[in-house]
Amino acid sequence: MAGDIDQTTEEARFIKQNRNFDIQRVVVKIGSSLLTNNGRGLDRTAIYEWAKQIAKLHKQGVEVLLVSSGAVAEGVVRMNLDERPKKLAALQACASIGQMGLIETWWSALIQHGIQSSQLLLTHDDLSNRSRYLNTTGALTQLLEWNVLPVINENDTITIDEIKFGDNDTLGAMSAAMINADLYIILTDQDGVFTDNPRDNPDAQMIRQERAMADYLFDIAGDGGKLGRGGMLTKIRAGRLAAMGGCPTVIVSGAIDNVITRVVSGEAVGTLLTTNDADKIIARKQWLAAHLRMSGTLIVDAGAAKALVEHNRSLLPVGVVEVRGDFDEGDVVEIVHQDTGERLAVGQMNFSSNDARRVARERTEQFDRILGNKEERVVMVHRDNLALSM
Repeated sequence: MAGDIDQTTEEARFIKQNRNFDIQRVVVKIGSSLLTNNGRGLDRTAIYEWAKQIAKLHKQGVEVLLVSSGAVAEGVVRMNLDERPKKLAALQACASIGQMGLIETWWSALIQHGIQSSQLLLTHDDLSNRSRYLNTTGALTQLLEWNVLPVINENDTITIDEIKFGDNDTLGAMSAAMINADLYIILTDQDGVFTDNPRDNPDAQMIRQERAMADYLFDIAGDGGKLGRGGMLTKIRAGRLAAMGGCPTVIVSGAIDNVITRVVSGEAVGTLLTTNDADKIIARKQWLAAHLRMSGTLIVDAGAAKALVEHNRSLLPVGVVEVRGDFDEGDVVEIVHQDTGERLAVGQMNFSSNDARRVARERTEQFDRILGNKEERVVMVHRDNLALSM
């Protein structure tokens, strides 16, 4: 069977026990290599086959969210271009044109099985802005409740960065965390994650199962690692991001027959990246530390700075001397030392900027009086939602 994996009965039994999934909601990401004719137009036969597998899950009561590439490749064909454009404006135009064909093909393939589908075009800004994040979550939740299958793609037409290979891996991971998915499946042209490049090293071994937070995975797949494949690097990063939301990830070859249904049933194909409560906290801190744009700034006194840096404490409002910027609860802010001006940490807020200003420098017992309600929040930023910069 194309792309399938040989393994001993004992090994299969061990991994099967560890893949005893209880799947009610799954995110599936399908890459361009599996959806297009070598990058030139959509492979409609392949898409209809993927739709069959998804339909089987729907009949079993499993909710599916699909992250699909392929818009640029379809746009290239529709415009009769000789090759994929290199200029950003032309790539964005191809994405805009090709997206029409991509969603049309998915709708036609899925409706044959009685499955309604919808389209969502997102940018990372949509998911980093608290209000838009919540609106997107609400829309996706409603679609799933209506038994509609959302088809998500990055809104390449308006993105300000160059279109990057593998970016939909990250988008899929963020979507999995956003809707509390039970499993994230990344379908690719590789059998899974290997200890070395299997094309060059016949002794390379498949990594069947590992913690998403295992550092050596980056050493293997990083730009300077053994594989040196940026595509696999983004998939491991995506696995870590999904782990932040408590969602395990399977990286697996799309060439395996009925691969989606086999993974969901617990069959040991591909590489399973697992997560636990401790890893979720680590992944969350890495996600926070990776933020480039802050929604605001908290200026803290020397006592609060010491509690954060030396004692790994949460940030209490009493140590906050100034709140800068306008932000919502859940937004990410930087925490700066009052005396030195150094950034100490970044963290996710438990208060909006308006409420934060009202309780700054105040002790917990005063919160009910100040905010006018029974207040259960006692910290400005919890230590689990805080990443030190020093």
